[in-house]
Amino acid sequence: MTSKDGRRPPGGLEAAVMGVLWAADAPITATEVQQELGGDLAYNTVQTILSRLHDKNAVERNRTGRRHSYWPTRDAAAEAASQMQAALADRPDRLAVLQLFAASLADSDAALLRQVLADGERPHP
Repeated sequence: MTSKDGRRPPGGLEAAVMGVLWAADAPITATEVQQELGGDLAYNTVQTILSRLHDKNAVERNRTGRRHSYWPTRDAAAEAASQMQAALADRPDRLAVLQLFAASLADSDAALLRQVLADGERPHP
């Protein structure tokens, strides 16, 4: 997704790269990520994003010859849950945030959330 001036929103490129990595069946190179992203994105840009994601522990890498192969450290669901937890962290208005979030859910998602809460089970890491 880009804005009217053709720029991605902050973090948009990292999210796009992570999407490519999550969709891959195996570790992939920066060149493969670049090809999957399409467009006119420079190889150096993709490499920089992958390096930053590695520094943030979002991806792992393994050197194969002169190149690295990359893969995500956790799946997309775990990352989304982490972002949701971060949004609540240290908020004095946690109840209000949770109420607004719950009210914004589609009926089907609200039903799923009720089911998860009723089951009382937490997934095992």
